[in-house]
Amino acid sequence: MPHSINVRKADGTLEAFRMEKLTDSLRRSGATDGEVVHITRDIEKTLVDGMTTEAIYKKAFTLLRSGEHLTAARYSLRRAMTGLGPTGFPFEDYLARLFTYQGYSVDARVELQGKCISHEIDMLAFKEGVCLIGEAKFHAQVGVKSDVQVALYSHARFLDIASVPMQGKLANTKLESYLITNTKFTSMAIQYAECVGTHLLSWDYPKVGNLQELIQTSGLYPVTVLQTLSLAEKRSLLSQGTVLCKDILDNDSVLSSIGVSRTKISRVLDEGSRLCIIK
Repeated sequence: MPHSINVRKADGTLEAFRMEKLTDSLRRSGATDGEVVHITRDIEKTLVDGMTTEAIYKKAFTLLRSGEHLTAARYSLRRAMTGLGPTGFPFEDYLARLFTYQGYSVDARVELQGKCISHEIDMLAFKEGVCLIGEAKFHAQVGVKSDVQVALYSHARFLDIASVPMQGKLANTKLESYLITNTKFTSMAIQYAECVGTHLLSWDYPKVGNLQELIQTSGLYPVTVLQTLSLAEKRSLLSQGTVLCKDILDNDSVLSSIGVSRTKISRVLDEGSRLCIIK
């Protein structure tokens, strides 16, 4: 492979292609050594300067899907997170389930009065005397990042809320600001948040305990990752509040309620039961 190959990232910038990044993502998805060798060799043959990372992903995904659907599902997780829309409410509901799994008591979409104005908070998460005031920023495309303006806005809201005495469930709790996105943050957003003490959670931040890692270790995969369901079926499930693969396993009647055939339901349950495994 030529050493000067550059690829175009989802945000439009160019970077040198590194085969080890592709290899790592394939292995994290559960691809076998044989599959990794086959896919990387195939992509290396077709790689050209200026090729998009999306095109590389699609080719790798197609090759994975021709073999094991479960591996393809794990590999598509980052894209599946962008399917938790279009309103962003499914993403908020998904986060509530993810934080509940971590031992928090979670309230979604709560109205709080600040010193100056009232705010609708996406998530309040309580645990051991600490209350996380969570702001969720959903993006429908992987290349869109949450920037410093989002971090500034989130911190200003937190300051307005924290400047008045807390009552009810929030009384006698330590308030902490949390900003969460399903994609990534810009470097300036990270720099500002770290400076003012806002906790960040994104696909790749922090290095340990990021969104990708939390999903894979908890087994709480969103329904949008399932390869045996159509896009229309996934949207129907989200519209009725079914956000986790686990929800389908616990109550498969939700599938028949949206018109999925009995034969297909068995395939969906098989994929879901193998995917939703805590590592």
